[in-house]
Amino acid sequence: MVLIKTQRDTLLAPLQSVSGIVERRHTLPILSNVLLEKRGERLTLLATDIEIQITTTTEGAGGEGDGAVTVGARKLQEILRSLPDTNDVSLVLEDKRLQVRAGKSRFSLQTLPADDFPRMTISEGETRQFSISQKAFRQLLGKTQYAMAAQDVRYYLNGLLLLVEGTELRAVATDGHRLAFASVGIEAELPRQEMILPRKTVLELNRLLVDTDDALNITLTANQVRFAFGNIVLVSKLIDGKFPDYERVVPASLRNHMKVGRQTLMQAMQRAAILTNEKFRGVRVVLSENSLKLIAANAEQEEAQEEIEVDYTGETIDVGFNVGYLLDVLNNVHADEIQWSFNDANSSALITLPGNERFKYVVMPMRI
Repeated sequence: MVLIKTQRDTLLAPLQSVSGIVERRHTLPILSNVLLEKRGERLTLLATDIEIQITTTTEGAGGEGDGAVTVGARKLQEILRSLPDTNDVSLVLEDKRLQVRAGKSRFSLQTLPADDFPRMTISEGETRQFSISQKAFRQLLGKTQYAMAAQDVRYYLNGLLLLVEGTELRAVATDGHRLAFASVGIEAELPRQEMILPRKTVLELNRLLVDTDDALNITLTANQVRFAFGNIVLVSKLIDGKFPDYERVVPASLRNHMKVGRQTLMQAMQRAAILTNEKFRGVRVVLSENSLKLIAANAEQEEAQEEIEVDYTGETIDVGFNVGYLLDVLNNVHADEIQWSFNDANSSALITLPGNERFKYVVMPMRI
């Protein structure tokens, strides 16, 4: 039976949307597959890793009748990607095999029954909903996600805190060495609710969302969150844990403030970083009146020194930082100028954007 007959891109684009969460090696073989479900000319693709589920639909899928099958997501994606984009593609279901036919190419793939494919059940009970533009939410993630931990034993740090309260949505990420906070207004009035999104969910959203004013509809339940945008629905479990009190981490009063062009500082840091110790990546920041020096050295006694003009009239400060943590924030905030505030060499520094209360980045010093 010719289950699906369509253009290559009609099949490849939605497949790329869902296959990002598919694990290459999984204890359950069916989780390496994607579920293809055809009803009339509507084709639904679904992938899951049990923690996250992505569903997308597309129209214009020809073929004979309706049906459903699961097949290896990565293999099907690689086959479709390797075909000329002008090709029509047929997926033919025969004896528990799925044949992919295009021009004179033939591929025969193993399948597993669609009825065995696990689906995440959507939590029943109280839900809260609000909408935000895809662009605004993607920018919120962009300003914070780089500060998430990757494999910390404190599992709640391997994710991003989303906090909705009143008409404000906040995002916070920390790995224990630095913390990024950003917020955005929403057109809703909601009671306070905190949720910790898993790292993988955050990275998938960042990959799938586009910089447009199109709506992203967010539905919150007690232990799940649902993101619906375009023809994609992403459902994710939440991390069960207590996120650190970020408000206590953000320094309340700092006495030394410096303003500097973001691009100028970033380029100077990128040059200094070339000669940092690969393991510790430490750079000395020496701040005096209207001058900022960056000094880096490594185990081979090689040294880099950069000096740039800054807007500063405070006391002289000599403090060390991980240059990677500083470059992360400079790469991800898109402002012409930043403000960098200090107390002394032993306390956390704060990076903000002049005239913008909606972003804060705290970074701890390091001994060099």
